[in-house]
Amino acid sequence: MNRFLRKNGLVIAGGTIQGLGMGLFLFPHAIPSGGAGGLAVLLNHFFHIHMGFGLWLMNFSMLVVGIKYLGNRFAIWTMLAISVTSYAIYIFQNLIPTPLGNVWIDLLIGSVLLGTGVGILMRERVSNGGVGVIALVIATHKNILPGKPLFWINFCIFLLTAFIISWEILIQAFISQWISTKMVDVICGLNFSQSYTLGWRKK
Repeated sequence: MNRFLRKNGLVIAGGTIQGLGMGLFLFPHAIPSGGAGGLAVLLNHFFHIHMGFGLWLMNFSMLVVGIKYLGNRFAIWTMLAISVTSYAIYIFQNLIPTPLGNVWIDLLIGSVLLGTGVGILMRERVSNGGVGVIALVIATHKNILPGKPLFWINFCIFLLTAFIISWEILIQAFISQWISTKMVDVICGLNFSQSYTLGWRKK
């Protein structure tokens, strides 16, 4: 029970911190927070699929992949993380009046918070949804920290999206991803009461 409560608390904390970074600092400047959003933009561009449904479709598709390789519990915890993050974004954007700040300062703060939240989730073998699922699968099977695969997957999606749609805010998106994925590895690489690696126990 203690392990369950601890994991539940950390998943909620990770999702909330991620939502804080996205809702208050990145989204107000239209800075993409990950590759799933880029794929949703491409679906909208080519097939006129609504962005909201496209984002859900990407998250659901990658979650199916995660279930196959990481198990059913992974999917349940990931759904909790996604729900907490979405609710946190709504709360921070709609209930907390925050003036638009300097884009570079907000990018830095938002990216650090985003990476911290994602890192907490991945440390608990939970994904933040989207391409984070794929990065977690790669990290688990290669026994490496997830920041590097997460960065390169997002990098390729951003590059493709920019080439097809628009090159605007591409530099900001890359900088944000670099900072956030570095934070993911920092959080995942921390040692607390015992040595920690990404060789998670299968459940």
